[in-house]
Amino acid sequence: MDEMNKVNKRVVDHSYYQTHPTMSQVDLASLVDFNKRSFWVSVGTILWNPLFWNCVAQNEYHNKTITKTLRGNRYLGCYLLAITIFSLGMFRDAMYHNALKEQPASDLINPAIAKPLAAVLFVVGQTFVLTSTWALGITGTFLGDYFGILMSERVTGFPFNVVENPMYVGSTMCFAATALWYSSPAGLLLTLLVHIVYSIALRYEGPFTTMIYSRAAKQSKAQ
Repeated sequence: MDEMNKVNKRVVDHSYYQTHPTMSQVDLASLVDFNKRSFWVSVGTILWNPLFWNCVAQNEYHNKTITKTLRGNRYLGCYLLAITIFSLGMFRDAMYHNALKEQPASDLINPAIAKPLAAVLFVVGQTFVLTSTWALGITGTFLGDYFGILMSERVTGFPFNVVENPMYVGSTMCFAATALWYSSPAGLLLTLLVHIVYSIALRYEGPFTTMIYSRAAKQSKAQ
């Protein structure tokens, strides 16, 4: 009888692990389909956007290419760049959603936990993005300082009193929320890429913006 019970227990355990695989039993290559073109298109758009706006902005600061093309109208230049960046962001998000549709969902991400967490992350992330845009305005959000359009003082209210870079943090949270909603390991991998790209961008943007305002303050005192 004891032997029969042991056999039955092994059968039950084997059946359980067939339907509830552990991380060690999962083929990691099966979590993300790297053969899908849509995945690499999403990677490309995630990498391209910060590279584009940083190159354009620094060129504008040093050479005033856009302002000169528009006959000195720096505000129009900033607004046009804002439209371009916003459009590229929408395209990137669309490519991200398209990539997730072609990627496998994983049983390792429990929807009962992941979906409520995704909803919270999305709401908080969008709140950070929208409120930071409201606080900074169009020119403050979309690199107006590179056009010489400086804010009179640093914004320290919400959401900047919660996180230092709410636009980037909020955007990353929304990427993570979407990945969790679809139980997508590929989405989480792409979210990690977003975080890395934003972190690298901030290493250049932060000090450069500080330099712009420091130089403007010195020029103001000299006058």
